[in-house]
Amino acid sequence: MAYKDEQLNEEKVFKDPVHRYIHVKDQVIWDLIGTREFQRLRRIKQLGTSYLTFHGAEHSRFNHSLGVYEIVRRILFNFQDRPNWDNQERLLCLCAALLHDLGHGPFSHSFEKVFKLNHEDFTKKIILGNTEINKILKKVGEGFPQDVADVINKTYENKLVVSLISSQIDADRMDYLQRDAYFTGVSYGHFDMERILRVMRPVEDQVVIKQTGMHAVEDYIMSRYQMYWQVYFHPVTRSAEVILSKILHRAKYLYEQQYQFKLNPTHFLSFFAGEVDLEEYLRLDESIVFYYFQAWVQEDDEVLSDLCERFINRRLLKYIEFNPNQQMNEWMELYKLFQAIEVDPEYYLVVDSSSDLPYDFYRPGEEEERLPIHLLQPKNNELKELSRQSDIVEAISGKKRTDHKLYFPLDVLENLPEGRPEKKRIYEILFG
Repeated sequence: MAYKDEQLNEEKVFKDPVHRYIHVKDQVIWDLIGTREFQRLRRIKQLGTSYLTFHGAEHSRFNHSLGVYEIVRRILFNFQDRPNWDNQERLLCLCAALLHDLGHGPFSHSFEKVFKLNHEDFTKKIILGNTEINKILKKVGEGFPQDVADVINKTYENKLVVSLISSQIDADRMDYLQRDAYFTGVSYGHFDMERILRVMRPVEDQVVIKQTGMHAVEDYIMSRYQMYWQVYFHPVTRSAEVILSKILHRAKYLYEQQYQFKLNPTHFLSFFAGEVDLEEYLRLDESIVFYYFQAWVQEDDEVLSDLCERFINRRLLKYIEFNPNQQMNEWMELYKLFQAIEVDPEYYLVVDSSSDLPYDFYRPGEEEERLPIHLLQPKNNELKELSRQSDIVEAISGKKRTDHKLYFPLDVLENLPEGRPEKKRIYEILFG
């Protein structure tokens, strides 16, 4: 029997709080889960700094990756006897689902911005490089690692396969919305996934939804909308992200200034230099980052020490609503006032903006083109775009919402002497 068809003697199951059980029968999948590169995802939080806002949000990319695999497995079970679906691509879909987040680094997006990295590039490098993952995928077929990478990179020729992992209603989103809702304890992210899976149908180039499932999809879209604004863009989480980002910026700046760290930042050196190889990337996980942050609290550099102490002990920055497009003069005055009181505005006066587009229809030629969700009509099998059928989705379709906050250390301002004119003016600008 070929390795790609090899089955375990007995099905393995992972107990899961979201899907109840995650089922593994394929030897390939079981072997991939056991690799060092996949096990590393246990040490990368799914929600970055959100645990400082929602204390239950300690779940990992490992949990999520298994969940996406399980949803795709269920979808393909429903697809196996349907037209337009080639079951030869089943294992490819399962592997891509399992490995789609493989390249995430510690605190994912904040980390990427500082060091100008892209987790998708590292996912590709892990799949195609000299890794345990690559060796297993090559046993399936010489070109199989490239096929898996292409699916995750959205360049695979069969767009139906890609849409299972990456579209406006895909297994990735369906897992993280439910999983993140469960672990944060909020109710927004729940929707009837079982219903959606039952009404999914494969057609050429994409997965569509039967018309009878429209209300379940409406619920899914609204769940996504609420989760972004109530959880992912929560202002307290963003405060923690601001501090995290500034710690990394400060450490990089000090390294460039040839500052002598008490603890040499060995694991960060290649990141500071912008020359990160795959092995160095895989060695850096959140446990290592926390170790350095703890150590840097003792550094002589006051900014680095203070920022690390704030992050470790959750002494976060306060915030106000602040639109930089309309309040630039106020921001510039605040910048000078912070310099006058010897508080470095580069690190302690930060505008953070978040924006989201919860659902969009396809507009050819525009940046970030998005394939819409199509509803399959029962009488003639015609496809109709979701927002043309749903008043609820039409109301939010194509509308980008942006939120701006200004973050600052209120505790530092409160400790300024009452007689200082700068303090009075700062308070006037911040609080009116």
